Amino acid sequence: MYLIGEALVGDGPELAHIDLLIGDKDGPVGTAFANALSQLSAGHTPLLAVVRPNLLTKPATLVIPKVTLKKDVQIREMFGPVQAAVAKAVADSVEEGVFPDSDIDSLVILASIYLGPGAADYNRIYRYNYGAMKLALRRAMEGFPDRKTLLYEKDRSTHAVMGFKVQRLWDPPYLQVALDLVDMNKVSSVLSELPENDHLIIEAGTPLIKKFGLEIIPEIRKFRPNAFIIADMKILDTGNLEARMAADASADAVVISGLAPTSTLEKAIAEAKKTGIYSVIDMLNVPDPVKVIKILKVKPDIVELHRAIDAEDTAHAWGNIPALKKAAGGRLLVATAGGIRVDVVKDAVKAGADIIVVGRAITASKDIHTAADLFLEQLNREEIDQFRVMTDF
Repeated sequence: MYLIGEALVGDGPELAHIDLLIGDKDGPVGTAFANALSQLSAGHTPLLAVVRPNLLTKPATLVIPKVTLKKDVQIREMFGPVQAAVAKAVADSVEEGVFPDSDIDSLVILASIYLGPGAADYNRIYRYNYGAMKLALRRAMEGFPDRKTLLYEKDRSTHAVMGFKVQRLWDPPYLQVALDLVDMNKVSSVLSELPENDHLIIEAGTPLIKKFGLEIIPEIRKFRPNAFIIADMKILDTGNLEARMAADASADAVVISGLAPTSTLEKAIAEAKKTGIYSVIDMLNVPDPVKVIKILKVKPDIVELHRAIDAEDTAHAWGNIPALKKAAGGRLLVATAGGIRVDVVKDAVKAGADIIVVGRAITASKDIHTAADLFLEQLNREEIDQFRVMTDF
């Protein structure tokens, strides 16, 4: 047996995080157990988990501090409530049938424990570590997460300790507000007035980036730290370099012009994948967007069907959105842009659009908040509960 488990429980300075290994004494986990117990490290001295002095828990469990123990108070906490919590969690798990077909004398457990330097409440330390240990044990024995759960949750979940959210576009349709502005005061005003909504995307438009450079992205983050921000660079050359520049500026997506050479498109898309941001191909003035997508060896995340500002006297033409998605292998979001008003949003969504790009209809409005709300209402999408606790499976 060689199983891995992990769990985070609680909050504040007493927050508990546990990584563990379970395995046979005569296997690699047993070897690691013996080495850890016999090769001590200052500040990270491992200790056997005991329910009380002279009562070892089974399977035998080694508690290994992740954080260097420098103060007497930390040592007392580790040898007191942490040790007791881990031992009791293992013993209770045995009683509850977590190890149904296993000989508990033939198994050992390595539990790497986080104990924050600011932890002070013994009761919380005990309860959080008990809960985390039980959860990590059960997850290890059940092989959690399975592939389906992992792929479903990876873009929906938020890390509870990271301090900010990295938004992913897993629940379309979305409203994308294009800041095609060149006045920083106006940008600040728009960002301050836009509603807080997890179906709202911010686009740093091409004119804005040309005026202020990619430094505008962190400026936008000062107003919207958790927003999904697109850098509309309309890349035509040096695809990998410019995509990397957008990622380094903290953009969540970068726009490449569909008129760029195929090699540029592929290099920009590949670089976006490397850096974990979305690639967007803007099909402005591209006669056959489906053909462009078909010939690409690597596919973009988003295709934008874009009617030019200078052609807004023509009717909206959403194109063959199903054909685009098929050409991309099914995993593609399609955005529609170009003079979109509230009354055509439902038509665009019905045609298959996942993102509705709106500029002046919102940014030039006398009441920006209300204007954006009107577009969001047309999407008919409820807010997402992004802050879900790690134990809600």
